[in-house]
Amino acid sequence: MIRRVELSKLARKQLKKMPRHIVENLASWVDDVETRGLDEVRRIPGYHDEPLHGDRQGQRSIRLSRAYRAIYVVKDDGGIEFILVEEVSKHDY
Repeated sequence: MIRRVELSKLARKQLKKMPRHIVENLASWVDDVETRGLDEVRRIPGYHDEPLHGDRQGQRSIRLSRAYRAIYVVKDDGGIEFILVEEVSKHDY
């Protein structure tokens, strides 16, 4: 069961410029993953966890608001599975 979340250097930098509610929503998702596990959190409809396609195949996204998403990848480093949040950005519609 995956219960470890790390933020990339880019994601940490981007979060410094984000509105407070976006940072709080990501922190809530991280807390949920570390408490319940990724499989359980993916079932929560409010996060809209979905696989990405095209150039981002192999990545997944969650919605932090109507406009903002966090992009993440599940990594397997030496038997330890964890989530690396790669990017937090405003989604273009």
